[in-house]
Amino acid sequence: MDIKRIIVATSLSAAIVVGFDYFVPQHAKKDVETQTTQQAQGTTPEAGGKVSALPVAVPGGAPANGPAAAAGPAGRIAIEGPDATGSFSLRGARFDNLVLTHYRETLDKNSPLVRLLENGDGPQPSFVELGWQAPAGSSLRLPDATTDWDSDDKALSPDHPVTMQWDNGQGLIFRIEIKLDRRYLFAITQSVQNQAGAPVSLTPFQRVERDYKPLETGGMIVQEGPLSVMNDRLDEESYKTMRKGATKPDNSAWSADGVGGWAGITDKYWLTAVIPDQKAAVSVHYRFVPNAKEGSYIVDTQSSQPIQIAPGSTVQTTSMVFAGAKEVNLLDQYTNDLHIPYFYKAVDFGWFAFLTRPMFHVLHWLYDKVGNFGIALLIMTLIIKLILYPLATKSFASMARMRTLSPRIQAIREHNKGDQLAQNQQIMALYKEEGVNPAGGCLPLLVQAPVAFCLYKVLNITIEMRHAPFYGWIRDLSAPDPTTIFNLFGLLPFNPSFMPEMLHVGIWPILFGITIWLMQRQSMVSMDPAQQKIMQFMPVIYTIFLGRLSAGIVIYYTWNNILSYAQQKLIQVQIDSKVKKGGKAVSKS
Repeated sequence: MDIKRIIVATSLSAAIVVGFDYFVPQHAKKDVETQTTQQAQGTTPEAGGKVSALPVAVPGGAPANGPAAAAGPAGRIAIEGPDATGSFSLRGARFDNLVLTHYRETLDKNSPLVRLLENGDGPQPSFVELGWQAPAGSSLRLPDATTDWDSDDKALSPDHPVTMQWDNGQGLIFRIEIKLDRRYLFAITQSVQNQAGAPVSLTPFQRVERDYKPLETGGMIVQEGPLSVMNDRLDEESYKTMRKGATKPDNSAWSADGVGGWAGITDKYWLTAVIPDQKAAVSVHYRFVPNAKEGSYIVDTQSSQPIQIAPGSTVQTTSMVFAGAKEVNLLDQYTNDLHIPYFYKAVDFGWFAFLTRPMFHVLHWLYDKVGNFGIALLIMTLIIKLILYPLATKSFASMARMRTLSPRIQAIREHNKGDQLAQNQQIMALYKEEGVNPAGGCLPLLVQAPVAFCLYKVLNITIEMRHAPFYGWIRDLSAPDPTTIFNLFGLLPFNPSFMPEMLHVGIWPILFGITIWLMQRQSMVSMDPAQQKIMQFMPVIYTIFLGRLSAGIVIYYTWNNILSYAQQKLIQVQIDSKVKKGGKAVSKS
């Protein structure tokens, strides 16, 4: 029977490890590095550096030329912000070239800056477009992807807004004014002057488009793809649901109506979003337009009702575009100062946001004080330990009292050898007599499990933790320990990258496994021999299971176990001291 239990436990543990590696893919980091290299070379395995020239549907079903049509010798206006630089094209008035000045693709100081928007000549076309739509059947000429706008401005900066205009030759003059704050937000005012002799009806729109298949790197733990807030409700979808749900004639996979709100496409750390006038009635659509290549993923907002422009009058509409890093405090600031509803929810804090968000803010505050996220993490672990100290002390005391009962438990097993039922009945009677709860030691784990999960979320979704160093070989707390036992942690000139990634156990995961073993030495005394044999495998299983998690969470677990072990040891010494003095070793609860 004991052998069967060991086999079952080992099989379940192996299934957990394999399942975790599937649902939280650790190969994503390698894919990102490969994709970055290909982007620098101007090629991708599927696209080969070229983009589709097929038409792309725009809001309302009116066709416009795709990215290839926007390419060409059109003028550009430079973007010169402290945190974002690039340019946008006067052809099509597209935001299609933007890099983030404070973020690089990798830890290498010579690594390329993170590119968020890219024109049609690049391997990953991604842009923001805005404009107007006319009613079906209208013969009005409207600006589209082939329109060449006029502007006397050469550069956009926080101190210098730009204005561009275009005359459609039919009595309508279109203007766009763009302002940039010192971070990642563009404020846009579109206006139409009607010099014709008849009223016109137009509908403004904004959209984010990606003309390639984005690489999802966060597994099931992080939202990547379209998202929006409409009617104070967050909606998150995946690229897969966009592809499967798109229906003709407008290729819409999801839509919603409301007032204000915002919508866009998010990556793990980056966001591109359009924010309409918060007083305007709008509709949001997620669309997927198939083509000969990888298709186009589109998120757009447009006014629910057309705007009437009388002869001799001018109307204008305002909106904003965010294209940058999902810095938590910055998104909070935009939410509060600009009244963008729930803009901070672009960071996927998950169902436990009531715990995860405060945890992030505490960790970030500690970082501001000590200057190292790793040290801040250790301090916060100690704070959490102090908060849970009364509960843990009670549970550890129960475990310590069970340890003092170990000789009597062993005697019961010897006396009832071969009769498992009698053993269990007499042991439970002993627990009841001495007021010991055998499940008391599990309570701290049940409480700490959601805390550890929330901390894992914080370390893996917040950009503040990205590339945050600790000490020694840990240069990124959000990435796994880079060392591996297969080359003696870098001492041997051997590259074990061909081996399964989940077996690459580093120094910190091994330290964590040692702390698990130490904890078990104190908790296994009351177990029967079969259970002890099963539990002997757990340090190894946990070491492999958690070895490919972010270094930050492994450091947290290791430090937490050390504190727990010290607390258990202290309680055990106190109880043993009472026994030696002839006092009552166990008190009824």
